Amino acid sequence: MAAVGAAEVAQALSRPLSCLQEPDCGRAARLRALEAIRAEVQERPLSGAVVQEVFGAQLVRPLARCLVGDAAERCRELALQLLRHGLSHGDRPGEALPVLLPALAQRLCPPQGFEPSEELRLGLVQLLSLLLQRCGASVAPYLTDVIRILQATLLDHYAEHYRVRVDVIQATGAVIQFGNGKSVDDVLSHLAQRLFDEIPKVRHAVTTVIGEWLLHLRDRYSYFHKLIPLLLGSFTDEIPENMKLAWTYWEKIGLQWEKENEEDLKDKMDFSVSPSHYPEGVTRPGLGCRELVSRNLSKILPGLCHDITDWVESTRIKASQLLYTLLLHAEDHITQHMELLLRTLYQACLDEESDVVKNCVKAAELIGTFVSPKVSLRLITSAFGKTPKPSCIMVLTAVIRGSPKEILQPHLTDLGNTLSQAGVCQRSEEVFYMEQLLCCVQALTEVCQEDCKEISLQLMKVLVTIMAIPCSQQLKEKVQETMSSLAEVQELDSFLYLYKQHIIQLMEWVSVSCDCWTCYSPEILQLDVIATHSGPVIGEALNDFILILKTCLQPNKDPQMRLKLFTVLSQLLQKASETINSQGLFPSYLETVIKDILAPNLQWHAGRTAAAIRTTAVSCLWALIRCEMLSPKEILKVKDGLMPQIIAAMDEDSKITRLMACRIVGVFLKVCGKQFDEDKFTNIYTEVLKRLDDASCDVRLAAAHTLTNWFKSLKDSDVKSAMESHIEFLYQELLIHLDDPDQNTQNAILEVLKEGSVLYPELLVREIEGVVHKHQTPVYCNQLLHHIQSAKESAL
Repeated sequence: MAAVGAAEVAQALSRPLSCLQEPDCGRAARLRALEAIRAEVQERPLSGAVVQEVFGAQLVRPLARCLVGDAAERCRELALQLLRHGLSHGDRPGEALPVLLPALAQRLCPPQGFEPSEELRLGLVQLLSLLLQRCGASVAPYLTDVIRILQATLLDHYAEHYRVRVDVIQATGAVIQFGNGKSVDDVLSHLAQRLFDEIPKVRHAVTTVIGEWLLHLRDRYSYFHKLIPLLLGSFTDEIPENMKLAWTYWEKIGLQWEKENEEDLKDKMDFSVSPSHYPEGVTRPGLGCRELVSRNLSKILPGLCHDITDWVESTRIKASQLLYTLLLHAEDHITQHMELLLRTLYQACLDEESDVVKNCVKAAELIGTFVSPKVSLRLITSAFGKTPKPSCIMVLTAVIRGSPKEILQPHLTDLGNTLSQAGVCQRSEEVFYMEQLLCCVQALTEVCQEDCKEISLQLMKVLVTIMAIPCSQQLKEKVQETMSSLAEVQELDSFLYLYKQHIIQLMEWVSVSCDCWTCYSPEILQLDVIATHSGPVIGEALNDFILILKTCLQPNKDPQMRLKLFTVLSQLLQKASETINSQGLFPSYLETVIKDILAPNLQWHAGRTAAAIRTTAVSCLWALIRCEMLSPKEILKVKDGLMPQIIAAMDEDSKITRLMACRIVGVFLKVCGKQFDEDKFTNIYTEVLKRLDDASCDVRLAAAHTLTNWFKSLKDSDVKSAMESHIEFLYQELLIHLDDPDQNTQNAILEVLKEGSVLYPELLVREIEGVVHKHQTPVYCNQLLHHIQSAKESAL
């Protein structure tokens, strides 16, 4: 019956097959021939034996030629359908392998050809999959062609037809089961690329294939180091289903390996103790899984570390994720790979991609969890002996965060000393570097808590250094918060108590080389922080502080440096009772401050910096007077040494210097003017009078107030009569200014002349009468005359 059926079908096919094989057969004729073949083969109920006989003897070769060489897509599509039908229903599909596999390779593998239709590429891959499923071990002699096809089609990027890639991956999985080691190597890199596929089902297919190989591949032990990274790479897949699939396979693989190596693992299975410290919220992998990673880590790590620094961003991210997973499994076996790991982490933590950095920091925390600090800290801190990078500190911070408090405790002193070394904490003013340094201090404080008391001074040095760099306000606020945390773990009420605890040591630390400071010395900025940030505590360290100022503020020292230090002193003197005089001890240092610090810097020297120094020195002197630390008694002591420089300062270019100099002279006159001789009185009024022509209204008013004190001082002085001609000249000059266009100045001069009229009223009246008719606003002259007349009447 089968033979008859086959003969009938063969006879029915002879005509369309003949047409199909004619060289000049047109597209329409070829289509009709293929439709006729389909009608005979697919639409009639034929047994498997008949299909096999017809397919093998008559159809497979012409259909394969059509599939490879027909220019019409529809013809190729029909040929593909007929071939799939023959393979699905025939009894001996393996007989078609010598024809179909070369045809598929020709159509799918460059350079011979490339199927342009995405739908047909999918169909061709499905045909290959069908061949592999139906032919089984018969495919073995043709593995070279199969591998070529799989390598080419794995790179198919047509997203909508991801099924092409899924089918290829599944076909690859089936083929390798019957192949050898070389076959795995041929396809592995292509499968690895598919783990980056944007279609989740493609990644799912790769995970399945790798999982099956790790469970069932005959030579799987030889390929563990190549296959494990691919399966573990799916642990971080963004699709939960894919993650779960990878974990499920991995658990099975670990358990299977445990059973296969039970004797080898007997001691570990019986006596293994769980680590006392383990990442929170993380499930520990099984023994078999851990052993598989540990035993293959030396083969996996070098390639993985290379990938973490690859130029392709997605590769770096995937590799960094995998590194964390591997280290979680390896546990204390990490120790023997530390040098390679640290080199890689130092580089990867500087990556522009934040995900890479985040994953590497997580991995570094596992070093703290599993590796003895004797090893890890020694290796990391030895890198600080060269030029420490921010990434070195980042890795150290992560290791600290991953470490148990009690294991770190014996190493705290070394850590504190390392971080506070000038070569580490003063290496760079780069904000990113300082941020990492701050993070390291924060990690120590959070992990070690009250144990930080033993390195409190070292940590304060680091925090002061960070705060001292010119940086954002936000970073300074973070330093402030960290200081508060450091105080809290020591049960201190505030960060000010940290300064109280360490102020003398900090001053000694910062002043070691003060005799050699320049404007670029970081110690100046550190001193600024210690002096201004410690609030009232600086008042407890005046001996050291004043000694530093005395050493560094000599006229032969760097001008820019002196300017910076004078600015600090001036700032403190603005709130002296809350800072340097908080303990009431500052007055005992006044003589040193004035004679050895202020007076030498009030001397005139050329240049803008020198002028700025004089300005700050004058500011400091005025602050001392205003806060009444420079008492009348003290003023009497220092007046002779300071008066020449202060009078000279009234002629400075700086408005603020002229203003404060006028005010200081006014105070000196008020306190001890009665003791001045004729030369001093003359010298003072001559210079102050010039300031009535000052461009600044504030300076003119201050000068007027100073002249008022001048008249008051002269009133009861022994040199009054000797000064009559000077007073007459002064009256004349003041009357000119009484007609000043500025009303505030007129009022101020009026008060000066009222005070001065007491000395020689008749003389002043004559002078007024001589100029009143020239004034634009004679009202002030009239007021002055009225005042003199009233005073005369009151005296009678």
